[in-house]
Amino acid sequence: MSAVVVVHGGAWAIPNELAKASVAGVKAAACEGYSVLKRGGSALDAVEAAVRALEDNTVFNAGHGATLNADGEVELDAIIMDGKTLANGAVSSVKNITNPVSLARAVMEKTSHCMLTSTGANQFAESIGMVTVPSEAMVTAYERTEWEKHKNYVTGVMEDFNSQWAHDTVGAVAVDCAGNVACATSTGGIRNKMVGRVGDSSIIGSGGYADNMSGAVSCTGHGESILKVTLARLILSHVEQGKSVSDSSQLSLKYMGDRVQGAGGAIVVSPSGQWAATFTTERMAWAAVDHDGLWFGLDPNERHNEQLPQ
Repeated sequence: MSAVVVVHGGAWAIPNELAKASVAGVKAAACEGYSVLKRGGSALDAVEAAVRALEDNTVFNAGHGATLNADGEVELDAIIMDGKTLANGAVSSVKNITNPVSLARAVMEKTSHCMLTSTGANQFAESIGMVTVPSEAMVTAYERTEWEKHKNYVTGVMEDFNSQWAHDTVGAVAVDCAGNVACATSTGGIRNKMVGRVGDSSIIGSGGYADNMSGAVSCTGHGESILKVTLARLILSHVEQGKSVSDSSQLSLKYMGDRVQGAGGAIVVSPSGQWAATFTTERMAWAAVDHDGLWFGLDPNERHNEQLPQ
């Protein structure tokens, strides 16, 4: 069984000034996740490591560098799921936590629940000794400037999603040498969203899903559209019918576009190591590592391959 890691840094109209850093960021995160697998780590360990790398990178809308809500505050959502047992953990609307994906994993492993939200999630983080930081420490100058420009929520969302697509989610999927799959997704949500708004990223079956019987998916794009079609689960339902991971992704994203006029992207891996990175937005930064090396792309139909860095 060959191990595979695939990551995305969000599906939207990534501007040229962020393009190079976005591609570099997903390549580094994919290598981080793959190094975990090479050391004998599980798919679950690999997706957490990859997403943590993306959360720590201010280029992406997750953890450090996340977008701000209508009150100018950071509210973060994340999910992680184990395809072997269907165990999953999620957090939504959390503050002061730089790596919400790790808090989501703690919810999965240390509580009897699947999701904790807002104050309760933060209280749980404190109870297990998770490091917190002042909210301001997570806000970049770039995001503060963008937030000021888009203070009106309605105008901001319409501009973001009808012209350039919003600064979006990060995620990872992996299969390990034992054939176990896992997924993780993390986001700061939509800029100028209502306080307390939760999108798809922390919702099982929408922002992510993992099942050893079919595969693992992490989604990105317009959260409300993804929620309406439960995109992650929809993709795997096509896989279960015998379609390839690539065809399953394309069919599901087309359905979302036709049915609710939503655009987005998805990364998928099967238990046998088949993988795909598909999107209907202008761009999606993605990278994958398999036995043939490091793959990556940004624009439609773009697929580069290079040797893994030593």
